[in-house]
Amino acid sequence: MQMPASLKHRWLAVWAALAVLIAALILGVLHFVSPAPPRTLTMSTGAADGAYQQFGLKYQRILKTNDITLVLQPSSGAVENLQRLNNGTTSVAFVQGGLGPLTRGLQKQAEDTPLRSLATIAFEPVWIFSHTLDLSGGLNALTGKRVAMGVAGSGNYKVAVDLLKAYGVTDAQGQPVGGTTLVSEGGLAAASELQQHQIDAIIMVAAPQAPAVRRLLIDPAIHLASLAQTEGLARRFPYFQPVSLKRGSVDPQHDLPPRDIALLATTANLVIAPSLHPALAYLLLEAAARIHHGATLLNRPGDFPSPTATDFPLAEEAEHYVRSGRPFLQQYLPFRAAIFVQRLILLLVPLLAILVPLLRILPPLFHWKQQSRLFRRYGELKYLERELASRVLDDAGRERAHAQLDRIESDVAHAKFPLDFSDRVYTLRQHVDYVRAQIDRQINHPTEHSSP
Repeated sequence: MQMPASLKHRWLAVWAALAVLIAALILGVLHFVSPAPPRTLTMSTGAADGAYQQFGLKYQRILKTNDITLVLQPSSGAVENLQRLNNGTTSVAFVQGGLGPLTRGLQKQAEDTPLRSLATIAFEPVWIFSHTLDLSGGLNALTGKRVAMGVAGSGNYKVAVDLLKAYGVTDAQGQPVGGTTLVSEGGLAAASELQQHQIDAIIMVAAPQAPAVRRLLIDPAIHLASLAQTEGLARRFPYFQPVSLKRGSVDPQHDLPPRDIALLATTANLVIAPSLHPALAYLLLEAAARIHHGATLLNRPGDFPSPTATDFPLAEEAEHYVRSGRPFLQQYLPFRAAIFVQRLILLLVPLLAILVPLLRILPPLFHWKQQSRLFRRYGELKYLERELASRVLDDAGRERAHAQLDRIESDVAHAKFPLDFSDRVYTLRQHVDYVRAQIDRQINHPTEHSSP
């Protein structure tokens, strides 16, 4: 049975609207709720010869095994890294302790910033190297000397200025006094200048793994200052904490250092921008656990990465990682496969929310549709039967009536009805034969249907 054109168009419109709704739902879920993580990630590190760059290279190798390309962006240091995070030119960066709002006591600013810490990853001591200067009594001995402070505008430079202000080597505006010369240099370049006696001292904020730190620690001609005032300075500057470099920890064979060295230390933060995909945050946390878990000269195994003492509010992914580790699927599937399954699950939930009620509606709707097809045919028969009862049809009228009955019978015969409609279909065909018999009776007995 052919469906009438108008009805067919209506059903096509219904199915087309449903298809558009489902497609829009799928696209919405994939784009807004569960977008695929990008295959490229940018990380702002630090000087090319610094510890941050060395850390970045390790992250790069680990993320490569998960089909993520990590692009490293060298910088002048933590201050520039923070600027890049804020202006959106990088997604993750290393930020030196003391630069974030939490360690500066700016709670309102911490609530407003979109930046989040994944973890603190290492101690960053303040290394003060010199030739023969006795700095145990304080840094005021640096007055009148040439002191390398790190690159101007860097976090290293800021920390050095804060310390020199505390000892009166610079004034309140950070300008040197007493003939002191502040050299804007850091890393291996500054280490070389110290070894060549071009400068008198270096104030260097860096992890123990930094190449410049390692070079100077093993140089017997270079002395590392042990400050007597570390406890007091840590209270004066909340982003500091006292740490101790133990005797012989650098080189037991040569007894380096020859005594315990009291140092001040900040912590390096792994900070992310709000645009970072959550799946990549978990990858970075997993990489951090592998890279920073071991012991160094200043910490025991397992001290880092740590969710405590961060400069920025802790990211939700970091809180979940601390409680439960990696997401469930990533624990048992490769990264890309886990993301695919996760997105598939998120896609199926709303689809099932639509399809389950729809599947409940469709059977009654189909039943109503089949029933209405039969009722339309019964309506035609009823109209024709009334016409036969009201007047005697002429030859043309009888021909039209027979054609209409043939069409109804053909439509019913070729239509596909469910089995529970069989009795109604056969009843309809019997009624068609009954009306056809009435027409034939008019031909044989026309007076029976004539008006009195």
